[in-house]
Amino acid sequence: MARTTEKLTKRTLDRLAQALPEGDEVWDTDLPGYHVRARRGWLALRVSYYNTARQRRVLTLGRYGTRSAAQARDDAKEALAIVAQGGDPRAVLEEAKAEAERQKQQTIRAYLDGPYSAYQNRKKDGAATLRRIRHAFTDWLDKPMGSLARADVERWQADQEAVRAPKGKDEPPPKPRAFSTIKRDFGALYTMLEHAAERKVIPTNPLKGIKLQKPALTEDELAEQGTERRYLEPWEVEKLFTGLDVYQELKREQRRSSRAHGKAYLPGLEHVAYVDHVAPWILTMYYTGFRPGDLFGLRWEHVNLIFATIRKVIEKTAHSRPEPQTFPISTAATDVLKTWWKQQGEPKAGLVFPSSVTRRSSPGGRMDKTAMQKPWAVVRKLAGLPDDLALYTLRHNFASQLVMAGTDLLTVSRLMAHADIQTTIAHYAHLAPDHKRDAVEAFARKAPGQGGGMADGESPTQASIAHSVKEVRA
Repeated sequence: MARTTEKLTKRTLDRLAQALPEGDEVWDTDLPGYHVRARRGWLALRVSYYNTARQRRVLTLGRYGTRSAAQARDDAKEALAIVAQGGDPRAVLEEAKAEAERQKQQTIRAYLDGPYSAYQNRKKDGAATLRRIRHAFTDWLDKPMGSLARADVERWQADQEAVRAPKGKDEPPPKPRAFSTIKRDFGALYTMLEHAAERKVIPTNPLKGIKLQKPALTEDELAEQGTERRYLEPWEVEKLFTGLDVYQELKREQRRSSRAHGKAYLPGLEHVAYVDHVAPWILTMYYTGFRPGDLFGLRWEHVNLIFATIRKVIEKTAHSRPEPQTFPISTAATDVLKTWWKQQGEPKAGLVFPSSVTRRSSPGGRMDKTAMQKPWAVVRKLAGLPDDLALYTLRHNFASQLVMAGTDLLTVSRLMAHADIQTTIAHYAHLAPDHKRDAVEAFARKAPGQGGGMADGESPTQASIAHSVKEVRA
C-alpha cells in the first residue's frame, strides 16, 4: 500500500487532525521517517527509523496540539540526527526518563521520608530534626538533592531574613528569623546531605563549602554584644534566691486557697521543702552549671548522694564521647538533691525531674526541652530580674565565678563538660585574675631602685656613680 506524503505544516496538521481516519498515517515529504498517525480524536507525532541492529523502531514525539508543528519538526530533526550518528533516539529518551525517575527518587522529600526518617527516628531528637527540615525547606522538597547550589542557599537565606506580611490586617509584621535559627535549619539540611553522600545516594554533598552569610549587626545588637555570656551580679544572685522563695510561697498560698474552696483532696504544701520541681531544678542548674538537657535527662542512677557526685553521659557530646563523665557537686547542690530525693520517696531509679504532664505512652516521662521557659519567666519576674536574663546565664555564671575565683581553666573546662578547652578559653579566660600583670610587676620590682635585685645593705651611691661617669669621659 502506497504511503501518503505531504509536508507536515501547521495547516496540514490542522486539516489532518479533523479528517484523517483513525489508524491512517501521513509521512512528511522533507524528513524521512517523520510522520503522523491518527488516533481516536488526535494525531500522534512520530519518527520511524532503523537502529544499528537494523531493527525498525518508532519514537512518539508527542500529541499534536500539545506539541506545535514547529516543535514536532525540530524534535524529528534532532531524533534523526542521533540516528545519523549511530545512536538510538528512543533509547536516549528512555534513558532520560529513567534518569528523571532516579532524580525523583533523589529529591529531598523522597530521602527525608525514606532512609533519613529511618535513621533519625532512632535518635532522641530525630523527629524534631525531620520537622525542622520540612518546615524550613518546604519549597525545596521536590528538588533533587544534587541540584542544590550556592545561589539556592543565598536566595533561601534572603527569604528567611525578609520581613513577611502580617497574617491579619491588624497584626504587626513578624520579625525576621534570627540568624542563629536560620543557621540551625541550614545545618540540619547539610547534615542530611552528608548522610546521603556517605551512602552514595548522591555523588557528593552539593552544599559542601557553602556557608551562610552572617548579617551585619544592628545598633541594638552591637550594644548587646558581650551580654549573652555573662555572670550574675551579687544583687542578682540575692534576687534570684528571693524570687524562688516568693514563687514557693505563692504556690503554697494558691494550694491553701484551692483546698479551702472545694478541693480539700489536694495535698497540702505547708510541710514540704519544695512545692514542685521548679526550685530544685533551678538550684541544681545554679550549683552545677549543667546544661538544661542534661538536667532533663538526669536520673537517680546518675546521682551518688553519699560521695556527692554525678556520673552521666553528657548529651550534647554523646555522639563523640559516649562514655559517662564524673562531676563532683558542692554540699549545697547535694543538699538540694537529697531534700528532693527524700520528698520524692527516696527513689532508686528514674528521672530526677520527671514531667508533671501525664502521657499515656510515658507517664512521668522526660520533660519537653521548653518545659522550664515559663517557670523561669515567672521566677524572674517575681525576683525583679531583667527581662532578658536567660536561664542559660546560670550555666555561664557557674563557669565565670569559678574562673574569677582563680580556678584553672582546665578544671573549669572539665566541670563544664566542654568538648574542647578552647571553648572555655574563648569565653571565660578574660575573667581570670590578671596573673600576667602580677608576673611583669614581679619582674620590674627586681630592677635597681625598685626595691629588689641587690643584696641587703647595697645601693648605688653618688660616689660610685661619679666614678663611673669619670671613667666613661676618660
